[in-house]
Amino acid sequence: MDSTIAVIGTGYVGLTTGTCLAHLGHTVICVDVDVEKVAGLQRGEVPILEQGLDELVQEGVRSGNLTFTTDTPAAVKVSEFVYLCVPTPQGEDGSADLSYIQEAATQIGPHLQPEAIVVNKSTVPVGSTRVVGAALGRGDVYVVSNPEFLREGSAVQDFLHPDRVVIGCDDQAAAVRLASLYLSLAAPLMVTDPASAETIKYASNAFLATKISYVNAVAAVCEAVGADVNDVVLGMGYDKRIGHEFLRPGPGWGGSCFPKDTRALIHIAEEAGYDFDLLKGVVTVNDEQFARVANKVVEAAGGSVAGKTIAVWGLTFKARTDDLRESPSLEVIKRLVALGAHVRAFDPAVHRQLEGIEVVDDPYGACDGAEVLVVLTEWDEFRWLDFDKVAAALRQPAVVDARNLLDRQSLRRRGFTVAGIGRL
Repeated sequence: MDSTIAVIGTGYVGLTTGTCLAHLGHTVICVDVDVEKVAGLQRGEVPILEQGLDELVQEGVRSGNLTFTTDTPAAVKVSEFVYLCVPTPQGEDGSADLSYIQEAATQIGPHLQPEAIVVNKSTVPVGSTRVVGAALGRGDVYVVSNPEFLREGSAVQDFLHPDRVVIGCDDQAAAVRLASLYLSLAAPLMVTDPASAETIKYASNAFLATKISYVNAVAAVCEAVGADVNDVVLGMGYDKRIGHEFLRPGPGWGGSCFPKDTRALIHIAEEAGYDFDLLKGVVTVNDEQFARVANKVVEAAGGSVAGKTIAVWGLTFKARTDDLRESPSLEVIKRLVALGAHVRAFDPAVHRQLEGIEVVDDPYGACDGAEVLVVLTEWDEFRWLDFDKVAAALRQPAVVDARNLLDRQSLRRRGFTVAGIGRL
């Protein structure tokens, strides 16, 4: 049975969620306060880079299943389900600022239908369903936790083909009603209490961050003993208890979720009286990885980068997205700039200048007169560039491949010195 759904907030999570629910056949009204953004979306113009999202937005608008508005009360009044997809900024101590979600709840409260279900889709601290319920001021509606598990760059695929759907609710009937929205998805559906659902989100992202920090630490060991980390993780990954996912060494983890969620889980644990030393170690290893990559660049540049131009390929925190939030690339660059380097960078998805970085529109131009080329984001197109042309542009043919992306044997045949992660 198709339902009418309001989605409050058209950021990354809200826009993906609303668009995919419309694709499943529901009537979805996405709400945002930004008039220009809403007008653009209604024309099918998507302001973020996300594979497949443009086509689904345009499909939804054409079919009439997906509309965009700034009129919150009108959208809420006709909706059986209201998804809250608003920002939850984080303080230095890892605590979440719930003012946006409380403000949204206060705003929609008077306009909700009796028996409506308000869905916490934003990543929120444990106990937030009670906070939202209090802000709504309604005893005849339900608040449900339904965390998202979307990866930037593959969010549409993740929504439509999820590993699981998690619903946290104290009312079984409300949980069943929300679950009905996802019946067409071939995925396990888990119903639990709100606190457990909220914790699942944080614990999942923190565990994935742990795997990345672990493999980066293993890569450091591989360099010390002369092992090849690619072979080591291949051998590890065949163990079904371990698996191959997230065992890829690199410059560190970042983005909009992992740093925020690891800090949040550490804070949540501290508030509850538990010192989560293991997870603190994961964060420490990640910070050390940024420094390790910067040190590799310094070594490749002859022991100092002061006054030298360093070419960088890749600025976004991962490929197939334009998101720069807490990008490992920017963390490495920040350390190089602090050591006196001039950084000239190219990224297929970044076409604006950034503080302390000269951003250019050509990968070869980034290399012109540079001392070292550093690969910091795993864009596939970097593999297929003309490396004879790259060698001619650089002052010396030196590459630090922080993603182990390039064919190092091919580079060495061309006279390059190559430093990777966990590989000699």
